[in-house]
Amino acid sequence: MCISARAHRSPGEGPTISVMLLAERLVGEARRRRSRGMVPREKRVLGASAGLFVIAAAAIAVYVPNERDVDVLVVLGLIAGYALIERVRFEFGGYYGTAEQLVLVPIVLLAPLPAVPAIIGATNLLAMLPDILEGRWHRERLTGKLADCWYCVPPVLVLAALAPGEPSFAESWAYLAAFAAQLVGDVGWSLVRAYLLDEMPLRELAASWLGSARVDATFAPIGLIISVPAVDYPLVLLVIAPLIWLLRTFSKDREERYAKTLELHRAYRGTVMLLSDVVEFDDNYTAQHSRLVVELVNAVADELRIDLGSRQELEFAAMLHDVGKITIPKEILNKPTALTASEFEVMKTHTIEGQFMLDRVGGLLGRVGEIVRSCHERWDGTGYPDGLAGEDIPLAARIVFACDAYQAMTSDRAYRPALSKAEALEELTANSGSQFDPGVVAALTKVVQERELASPAVDEVRALLAGKPTQPDVAARPSS
Repeated sequence: MCISARAHRSPGEGPTISVMLLAERLVGEARRRRSRGMVPREKRVLGASAGLFVIAAAAIAVYVPNERDVDVLVVLGLIAGYALIERVRFEFGGYYGTAEQLVLVPIVLLAPLPAVPAIIGATNLLAMLPDILEGRWHRERLTGKLADCWYCVPPVLVLAALAPGEPSFAESWAYLAAFAAQLVGDVGWSLVRAYLLDEMPLRELAASWLGSARVDATFAPIGLIISVPAVDYPLVLLVIAPLIWLLRTFSKDREERYAKTLELHRAYRGTVMLLSDVVEFDDNYTAQHSRLVVELVNAVADELRIDLGSRQELEFAAMLHDVGKITIPKEILNKPTALTASEFEVMKTHTIEGQFMLDRVGGLLGRVGEIVRSCHERWDGTGYPDGLAGEDIPLAARIVFACDAYQAMTSDRAYRPALSKAEALEELTANSGSQFDPGVVAALTKVVQERELASPAVDEVRALLAGKPTQPDVAARPSS
């Protein structure tokens, strides 16, 4: 198993801002989770898995015979190499990957076969000790690390049955069968874990596993090519050392570049929170309204299955869709009666002003500004400021527009009392296909009817914008 914590989203050389923001959130959550103790369900599931693995390793040590001549120094060197390569990690969102096949294959082929599961389990724990001592991982995560070691059991059993002796290229067919058994065991544990703990969709799990299998298939043959001549020439194993060093160099370089990019996006979030504070100071109704829209927009996005890579922009747009109103004269903004035609023309400029303000920040917020500009476009093309229609309007703007209208209708205003939920939904439905996107109205209706949406506190919204979870973690994914 090369991807110890399977990577299901991998930012490339030129990642989009939204993907990087998603990656930052996932990385941050994974790091916080690793530094905390396990929740009760994790303790039960991972504790049971770790216990069963220890029993399986003990049974293999007792009942599988050793048919190899073992060089103790070689085995100790491989253990050290495996512990080192386990620490060369490439973070992908909430997961990290390693190239452990480079050393796992030599251990399986050169170490005493009955002792391989015990060696792998103990070495995985050894690799975690620096993280625990430095406080990056909680000591309870040792259990989770041991629970994920099942990938080494199937290949040991296959080799015990087909090729238990010294490694030879003539036995490549048996090694191929052992590798296939490792992949099957890996996906088997992943399915069990996903069902009992992670609640990961099967499509995401399949993509994750295929990515892991591809990297395994890349490094496993290298491990085999090194292992066979190492029977007679153990120094051949030193070839692994520069590979580990090279991977470590790449890992550090990636970590540094990633940190710089993430720092930039933290600055974006800080700007959003600053603008949110400005809006709140300028107009408390607008600020409270925007928080309610954020809550509703997130629920509708869940219903529409908006991909996580687009969520950050959507949340920012929901929070800042009225930021341009700070440029509108107070006598118009707070007028207790209906606006005149000329006053309404002034009010309509708030979308353009909002985009202008966000464009001056640039980057991600420049893209959010494009959504803010379109948050009053109508499905039939009669909205403002550009008269966009249908799917020419950004989906995020269509979602914000409908949620904005619902929250406005269900809020008390100086010139009219709030409508009931039923009345507001009836109004949305009546204007579906003309003012609002029918698909968004359907999702919004379902959300309002089926969910109990509480008004979020200021701190909760700020936590949301900061990329911090506002609810306890349900379960740790395979990064324990």
